[in-house]
Amino acid sequence: MDSVRQNKVNSLLQKEMALIFQQEGRNLLPGGLITVSAVRVSPDLGVAKVYLSLFPVKDKKAVIDVIKAQAHRLRGQLGGRVGKQMRIVPELLFYVDDSLDRAEEIDKLLKGDQDAV
Repeated sequence: MDSVRQNKVNSLLQKEMALIFQQEGRNLLPGGLITVSAVRVSPDLGVAKVYLSLFPVKDKKAVIDVIKAQAHRLRGQLGGRVGKQMRIVPELLFYVDDSLDRAEEIDKLLKGDQDAV
């Protein structure tokens, strides 16, 4: 269960990371869209897990590897944005949010079952 402070930090980091990816997205994923779907910060606020939705991308792992390679620079940009509000900028860990893909797959399965009936 996240504390009120963790929820506030989650929201702040999600908003700021979205703005950073809006600017940097052209360099990291040319012709694609990077969406920050969620941010989960650890109880000590030292680590932030950033869940990204990538569209339209065939090899999501390769894109995440490129973003992970840029994590230090992205953390620096985040520090410039939230430095007045947070004492320590958390370490950023990036993950693919594949919930949309799973929902689409479930939707196809459900539609497939209706055709069989």
